[in-house]
Amino acid sequence: MYIGLDDTDSTRGMCTTYLAALIIEELQERGMGLVEYPRLVRLNPNIPWKTRGNGALSMRIGRIVDNEDKKRKIGDRYHLYGAGEECSSGEVFDLVRAAVERYSYFDDEKTNPGFVVSERKPPRAFYERCAREIVDLEDALKVLDSAGASYMGYKDRRGLIGATAAIAYEPAFCTYELIAYRKDENIGERRVIDRDSVIEMDRRFPETFDNYDYENDHVCIAPNSPCPVLFGVRGMSPELSGVLEVLRTEEAERWMIYQTNQGTDEHLERKSIGDMREHTSGIIEGLIKTRPRTTEGGHVIFELMDGDGAMACAAYEPTKQFREVVLKLLPGDRVELYGGMNRYDTFNMEKMRVRDTVRILKNPVCCGVSMKSMGRGKGFRCEKCGRRTKEDRKELERGLKPGFYEVPSCARRHLSMPLKVMGMQGSCFEG
Repeated sequence: MYIGLDDTDSTRGMCTTYLAALIIEELQERGMGLVEYPRLVRLNPNIPWKTRGNGALSMRIGRIVDNEDKKRKIGDRYHLYGAGEECSSGEVFDLVRAAVERYSYFDDEKTNPGFVVSERKPPRAFYERCAREIVDLEDALKVLDSAGASYMGYKDRRGLIGATAAIAYEPAFCTYELIAYRKDENIGERRVIDRDSVIEMDRRFPETFDNYDYENDHVCIAPNSPCPVLFGVRGMSPELSGVLEVLRTEEAERWMIYQTNQGTDEHLERKSIGDMREHTSGIIEGLIKTRPRTTEGGHVIFELMDGDGAMACAAYEPTKQFREVVLKLLPGDRVELYGGMNRYDTFNMEKMRVRDTVRILKNPVCCGVSMKSMGRGKGFRCEKCGRRTKEDRKELERGLKPGFYEVPSCARRHLSMPLKVMGMQGSCFEG
């Protein structure tokens, strides 16, 4: 049986992963448990009404019968059982409903909870749509009714869309995250996480990623919101519990490991500029049309063109050093851009691949100024002193090589794949 949850949190508190953890704990107390890793599923990052990271949760559960030999620890109080017998859908529905109604932030206008209990899994194509575009509630309800699911939505019920997508998610490529939660008395207070221990953990566990931003001296494992999450460590493997022995933090109330689609680029698909729509993501390729310029607020803007049209593209101020790379682009450079389109019809860059760069040739210099060409193959002459030379033009160093460039960890979206995860090292990959 599958459980899906979404939109129970708020900018002022709560976290849907925390609610999932509470539900799983109660299920275990009633003799039911996880038969797969719980899944934290990030959806379209361009949705304007998302609460924070647009994450939904799903769990596959069964009634546990004499299954101790397959039991595996995935948290301080959570286990993965590997197999289980059929549960009572009515009992599960009532349990989830009580938890959602008790813990959700209903007084926040952006919080519109929804949950699903289903014996059948919706098609993965529905998850793909929810990761890449805006999906109507009616479409989610059709999918749920087709699966014979039980569900309940509150207020405008948009949480049902994410809850359905989370159940529909089936990983082609996945990552994992260990999330630790705060004690009640600490929620809302400044998080206590030792910076040096995060750096030590980052170096000792190379299979993890986005722990610390060395360029900007920023701890990336802790959220900024007043939610129950103390920290989250992401990695390529579920074997993450060792980080708890290295990190020095305030005492956690509980922790659990989730399977996720974070860092997978599953929100992206290749498109032409003409195919891009508001609040969608994509990979677009073309030629730089206008030289990048810095606007008020520190944003870097330029235009990209392909055979289908032109589009404004931006490296916004929070992308920090990435803007310095973008400023080196020149008209005629061919690039591949990864990101999404916002409500201002501007493409928000997550990373960039420079395919080809235009060559800039400079005449020889004499008397402190560029020499003048005397015609093709005839060399150059200095207008000040009259000296002549057969010296060729020299190519200027652009400081920009073909390869991938990305925003720093502190500015990365949950779904965006870091170059480290792509199997690359550093900020630029040759090839």
